[in-house]
Amino acid sequence: MRTTQKYSIKNPSKFKTKLLQWSQQFDDVVWLDSNDYSQQYSSYDAVLAVDAFTAILTDHYNAFEKLKEYQEQAADWIFGYLSYDLKNDTEDLVSENQDGLGFPDLYFFQPKKLFLLKNDQLEIKYLRMVDDEIEDDFQQISAFSSDIHHSSNDESSCGKVKISLSITKDVYKERVNLMLDHIHRGDIYEANFCQEFFAKDSCIDPLQTYYHLNAISKPPFATFFKMNHQYLLSASPERYLRKERQKIISQPIKGTAKRSEDEVADNKLIEDLKNDPKERSENVMIVDLVRNDLSRTAIKGSVKVEELCEVYSFKQVHQMISTVISEINTETSPVDVIKSTFPMGSMTGAPKISAMQIIEDLEASKRGLYSGAVGYFTPEGDFDFNVVIRSILYNEAERYISYTVGGAITAKSDPDKEYEECLLKAKAMREVLEGMRGESASL
Repeated sequence: MRTTQKYSIKNPSKFKTKLLQWSQQFDDVVWLDSNDYSQQYSSYDAVLAVDAFTAILTDHYNAFEKLKEYQEQAADWIFGYLSYDLKNDTEDLVSENQDGLGFPDLYFFQPKKLFLLKNDQLEIKYLRMVDDEIEDDFQQISAFSSDIHHSSNDESSCGKVKISLSITKDVYKERVNLMLDHIHRGDIYEANFCQEFFAKDSCIDPLQTYYHLNAISKPPFATFFKMNHQYLLSASPERYLRKERQKIISQPIKGTAKRSEDEVADNKLIEDLKNDPKERSENVMIVDLVRNDLSRTAIKGSVKVEELCEVYSFKQVHQMISTVISEINTETSPVDVIKSTFPMGSMTGAPKISAMQIIEDLEASKRGLYSGAVGYFTPEGDFDFNVVIRSILYNEAERYISYTVGGAITAKSDPDKEYEECLLKAKAMREVLEGMRGESASL
């Protein structure tokens, strides 16, 4: 079905830049970049899928069954996203909050052209209808410049982006206190509460914005996604779910600390995060939720916690990450594994359904693609999906720019500290859009 050609690449870092620049001519683009971050579970350093041959686009109604049918019929590589609001397909829930972005709830496409980069080896896999273009395309890509000009938005024709808040700090604190009331009544143990930052009647250069955001964070699950006039520019550090044959891997993040340029101080921040009882309790609660979700499709006794509350360091922050694994039967549908665990526990709470109901009541904006997932299925039914956080979403036609941040609220949460953690998580996106520097900027 696909013709494969292999090349040795002399400078993979520069080639990645050329490859992404070349991709901008297409209406459908998924770019996934690990930024050479060392991780146990990884197939490729970077992946590019472009130019849809077939596609599925739908709202939440019966979305997972439609995706299952599409994935089985394609029996090929497919790339796309799952929005948070697919919760309304898996449970009796609604999404009625304000939505300025207008992304469909689910979108996947079968690319005509696919590039898989690992170390210095590039695999190009083209559908046979276009396989006579492989050599010409490779030559075109190689001829692109690898120089990146990190222009700020106020230097471009778009002008300076002015960010607004969906809710004020005082309203944020009031709603965290309402969430704490739910926790103290026993309605939930934990919930992820988010707030949107947005700009109306504004524009950005999507590729330059992605380059800038990625350079700041260098995360293992970076994404550039384009669907006609809608874009996701993501610096996600988190994996949602991965399938390797019959093995399922989930790696939820709960627990965040800032970085320090001083090595001694930075090491102390790591130790403080490791030993913080609130952060550890947040992580453990989500691990329990993930174990429960995975058990729905797992072979009995196969769900295990491989790592618990390990701290990993990124350019902007330290994160507490756990790894939960399971085994499934060969006849289990890969889409069913996703459906039974979606949305991911790290972005919902526990118990999950109650948390999602309360989230909908207290948040001001529809999450959409934020806290959903982007990734791919292989022809063999394996898959790998990130969690859409630390991301900028852009609807070019509507001139609407958005980024959302949040954190886990537990019985030990302090509204002021939760708000400060949100600002820490928002720092990279705000710096990219507004050109802010340093940590003194506040909202």
